[in-house]
Amino acid sequence: MSVKADPCSQPSLMHPDQAIALLLEQVSPVSDTEVVPLPQALGRVLAENLASCIDLPPFDNSSMDGYALRFADLNTQTNRTSLRLIGSAFAGHGFEGKAKANTCVRIMTGAPVPVGYDTVQMQEETEVQGELVLINHPKGKGANVRCKGEELTQGTKVLTAGIQIGAAELGVLATIGVSQVRVYRQLKVAFFSTGDELRPVGSELAPGQIYDSNRYSIQGLLSRANVEWIDLGVIADDPEAIRQAFRTAASQADMVLTSGGVSVGEADFTKQILDEEGQITFWKLAIKPGKPFAMGRIGKAVFCGLPGNPVSSMVTFYKLVWPILNKMQGLTPVTPLMLDAILTTPVRKHPGRVEYQRGVLSRNTQGELEVAITGSQGSGMLTSMSLANCFVLLEQFQGDTPAGSKVTVEPFNAVLC
Repeated sequence: MSVKADPCSQPSLMHPDQAIALLLEQVSPVSDTEVVPLPQALGRVLAENLASCIDLPPFDNSSMDGYALRFADLNTQTNRTSLRLIGSAFAGHGFEGKAKANTCVRIMTGAPVPVGYDTVQMQEETEVQGELVLINHPKGKGANVRCKGEELTQGTKVLTAGIQIGAAELGVLATIGVSQVRVYRQLKVAFFSTGDELRPVGSELAPGQIYDSNRYSIQGLLSRANVEWIDLGVIADDPEAIRQAFRTAASQADMVLTSGGVSVGEADFTKQILDEEGQITFWKLAIKPGKPFAMGRIGKAVFCGLPGNPVSSMVTFYKLVWPILNKMQGLTPVTPLMLDAILTTPVRKHPGRVEYQRGVLSRNTQGELEVAITGSQGSGMLTSMSLANCFVLLEQFQGDTPAGSKVTVEPFNAVLC
């Protein structure tokens, strides 16, 4: 039996991987930077290489509660040695005396190891007998001591320009005493939806009208992408209204993002206005959902036009717009994580376009990764995105795929989670 081609596919359609490469060639990272206090740096992109100005740890310290001692004083033949207790060392309050032969100091986690001592015996392997401490089964010299500079030495590169500062990076910067950091300025993205049928949430729907969900999805995606977003609302299917919206958006933002109006309908004016007001590269990609996608420029702003269908809008943002934003922010490129999984539900597909079906990735009782499709995959069924935690990637000329087949999945990253 012959396999029918996707009725929406065309021989001239561009593969999404090729489109992404071409799209990225058209944008450049921002060059403007600013210095922000450390608490405000979360999610920002580091604009300089940073080296440590101190050793880390800055001094020898104990990795646990116990007793600091000289390893040379221990009787390694009997594995039992009595040492005289001469003081204590606490984190922030070290022992000020000097090491003496056959002595030890009570020491807490993080406390400086007193000068002259080289080993810490954990308290669970000791016995206290008045002023004597019995050391049982001593470990090797240097046990339980975190040595000065063992993690970082002064001058060692700590963080590299182009990384996004997360919680761990904030902690690292604080550890080496950095109170402010130079980052690339935050991108501004202005967005709006087009369509006479769209109504704001909370209002009543007349026949033929729907609620505008795309702006809320896009707002969430942009927030996860750590950009400053400007919501211009819903613009009617009117050429002059769309023209003014574009002019307003381009005057305020680095990127103008629209939802709807990039198809071929009689009321889809986005491409028409952009041809007049800016420059546009109009893509019809071999991707499902999301074949209609536009990119170009209006004024100094980059333009990306997403399809109007809710799932198409989210998929094209994730696969096409998000990489563009990453490059514009100065982020170092990251290859998406791809995994092999066993398909537990059959998949229907016409050859012709790369498909990103929505799936639920899990691990079965045998420890194998498996993935199930989240029901109907229509481009208007936004619940398929809400239920999913990954995309099931089906290649351009792949047809129907039975349950039990091995497929490639792309787990959602922080933008979609």
